[in-house]
Amino acid sequence: MKTSIIILTFNQLDYTKKCIDSIRKYTKKNTYEIIIVDNNSTDGTTSWLKKQKDIKIIYNKDNVGFPKGCNQGIAVSTGENILLLNNDVIVTSRWLDNLIECLYSENDIGAVGPVTNNASYYQAIKVNYHSETEIQKFASTVNRLNPKMWEDRLKLVGFCMLIKKSVLDQVGLLDEQFSPGNFEDDDLSYRIRLAGFRLLLCRDTFIHHFGSASFKQDNSKYTALLKENSVKFMNKWGFDTSYSTLIRFEVAALVDSPEDAPLNILEVGCACGGTLLHLKNKYKKASLYGIEINKEAARSAGLFADISDQSIEGLELKYPPKFFDYILLADVLEHLQDPWKVLTTFKKYLKPNGKLLVSIPNVMHFSVMKRMLQGFWTYEDAGILDKTHLRFFTLYEIDKTFRQLGYHVKNYQTTSFPETEQDSDFIKKITQFVGNPKMAQQYRAYQYIFAAEVNSQIICNPIKAEEKNGSVEISQGDSRKLVFLLRRIENDIATAQNLNRLMEFLEAGVFSAIDIIRVAENDMIKKEEILQIVAVACYERKLIESAFTLLEKAYKWNKQNPITVYNLAYIVFKVGEAKVALGLLEQLEQKDDQIRGMIAEIKEALHESA
Repeated sequence: MKTSIIILTFNQLDYTKKCIDSIRKYTKKNTYEIIIVDNNSTDGTTSWLKKQKDIKIIYNKDNVGFPKGCNQGIAVSTGENILLLNNDVIVTSRWLDNLIECLYSENDIGAVGPVTNNASYYQAIKVNYHSETEIQKFASTVNRLNPKMWEDRLKLVGFCMLIKKSVLDQVGLLDEQFSPGNFEDDDLSYRIRLAGFRLLLCRDTFIHHFGSASFKQDNSKYTALLKENSVKFMNKWGFDTSYSTLIRFEVAALVDSPEDAPLNILEVGCACGGTLLHLKNKYKKASLYGIEINKEAARSAGLFADISDQSIEGLELKYPPKFFDYILLADVLEHLQDPWKVLTTFKKYLKPNGKLLVSIPNVMHFSVMKRMLQGFWTYEDAGILDKTHLRFFTLYEIDKTFRQLGYHVKNYQTTSFPETEQDSDFIKKITQFVGNPKMAQQYRAYQYIFAAEVNSQIICNPIKAEEKNGSVEISQGDSRKLVFLLRRIENDIATAQNLNRLMEFLEAGVFSAIDIIRVAENDMIKKEEILQIVAVACYERKLIESAFTLLEKAYKWNKQNPITVYNLAYIVFKVGEAKVALGLLEQLEQKDDQIRGMIAEIKEALHESA
């Protein structure tokens, strides 16, 4: 079997030499042919090429671009496989053998590609080499044939793309309207998939890629070309390939089931299905479902999932009740007329332990706040103020919405982006203005990402349960009362008054420390801080056991929180367990003067007792 390696050149002779040298050194002889299409180089490339006896060469009088040049090379090829390869690449040991092994492992695989150090669409991996001499050593740790490291993909990047020639014969060559280059690989990938073939990324194969050596010489021209060809792709296929093929790794990471579990997963606004396909690579037994309003994007996802190409609003869902393990809502709710109705509807379709996996933009992000204070609320093509956004949320409103609709959220994660010195100064000033420095984290959050479960838990009162053999639960009114008190304490609203009321309930046995922990864990955002505050109040009211229970739980959540450790150690010390208290304090990685002072006090007490 022969592979025809098609390489385009336009100057950059040094890169070309390195590329050809590596092919000759790390590819089995008599298994390939090299075809170079030169686009009128002027730096000595043509003179060097004429001296190479093992290369087929096509000399163009003009720079015809990447798609047309590749097509010229394919036209004179004689191999059963076509490999499109950039000239700014250094290949590595076993590279082609591994790719061919994957390409022919199944009849329905149309094209494959390797990972690298520099590529778009998630084909780049972290590397630990710092020179060209170290590339091969690094690659030797990666290039070990392993089918478990092959992933289905929506598209492959054309810097190194191995394609069955029979597949190209069926779907056609590269679309030359994308000349001089960019998005022709997206287009070819889509056509291969529409023809019924799969694309695989081989994480067991690594090659080095310097990256866009020709285009980088003029960044402004390159940016303009990207935009122009993006529009061409949109006009041809009806969707934005950059946006519609995104993989939401941070949302998918919230799926926490065993990998062999037979899951039912629905993604609303699944676009071309990048995230669903990513989940399928990990959860092989998962059944995938999607809802996508863009019919052309839905067509892509429909190649491997059960897709409805309609709006979620007004759609009569065809699924059985309690059917889904996970429903993904990645940047969806802000686009809806009535997100509250949709969230209510989904409760019917979640399994008892099912989860909504959600991401929502934060309208309190400093970039929006800064512009708003200057008088601007300008809608944009993308971002928090996207023109298609109908609803806007803050952390408080997100939390309130999900709680009121019967969900509970344990933890909120955030995404952010780098801030300038001016941005940091703005955040500092605005937090000073509102009088709460802890709000800074909300101004830095670009998106909130979280898992929400249907709140079927009822808070039990251990004291009352013990009195009636475990058969009595806190009334719904009492449960709401506890949530109300803790929520006001969390938001620093009449804190002293609400703490006093809470202590009265604890003393009367209406609530217990365990009840407070459950509410903090399921309903509070600042759960550690809540337990710290209430624990101090308990200690002051001589409710020592309750204080200890609260702090012990907070310590299990975070053993390096200095406030929690200090307060817990203080109580332990006062009840006579000085050595235990000392051990807690000494395990802290960072110690302030107050903690050092307490350590000294405990050591002195231990010395005196000895």
